[in-house]
Amino acid sequence: MKIAVLDLCIWLPEYQDGQPKFGDLLATWAARGLPDAAFSVVDVVEGEALPAVDAFDGFILSGSDKGVYDDTPWMGPLRDWLISAKEAGKPLFGVCFGHQLMADVFGGKAEKVSAPEVGVRRFQIDGQDVSGYVWHQDQVTKVPPGASVIGSADYCPVAALSYDFPAMSVQFHPEYPPEYVSDFLRRSGSEVLPPDLTGPAIKQFEDSDVEADLFAAQMAAFFNESVNASP
Repeated sequence: MKIAVLDLCIWLPEYQDGQPKFGDLLATWAARGLPDAAFSVVDVVEGEALPAVDAFDGFILSGSDKGVYDDTPWMGPLRDWLISAKEAGKPLFGVCFGHQLMADVFGGKAEKVSAPEVGVRRFQIDGQDVSGYVWHQDQVTKVPPGASVIGSADYCPVAALSYDFPAMSVQFHPEYPPEYVSDFLRRSGSEVLPPDLTGPAIKQFEDSDVEADLFAAQMAAFFNESVNASP
């Protein structure tokens, strides 16, 4: 199985020197569920061309420092690409911004809400309580036609979606290693987050008991079923 990870987040070397990029984190996490798959990371934000839809069996969309409402050189082409991927029946899995953009493109809505959520939060996923890492202020506020909510929280009613075509997405970040984010926040000081959020977030990441393979089994089952069902 060949899967392309679309990295949609700018990498800040002043805070992340020596650390992997977010697309690489996603590939490492996904490999826990799909150890035999071949992953290719495409750095869309840095100008790499979007992958040919027929060149891969499936695709993963990362988080981003942008929102679906932002005007960037890559946002419009990515929207068109998502429609092409859907029409081709290619499995799509979105994380955070990827979750929001997929919902927005496929007939729902995502927008900025209240205050940022950064740290460890509890969710209900498929009827079970789980802890996951979050870093977002935008949320899906309207469920797309044909999509079902499979994960939620009081502060985030649409935390995970499953579609009636090969697509699934989550608002949380299953790919985050806790030390990666706490180190990032410590290096950035109050330049990325307000001081009143930075300290508590660092402590939550450092004290977390979030499983390293959170949602990896569900993601793997999704890709295996979708790819095997393809003509």
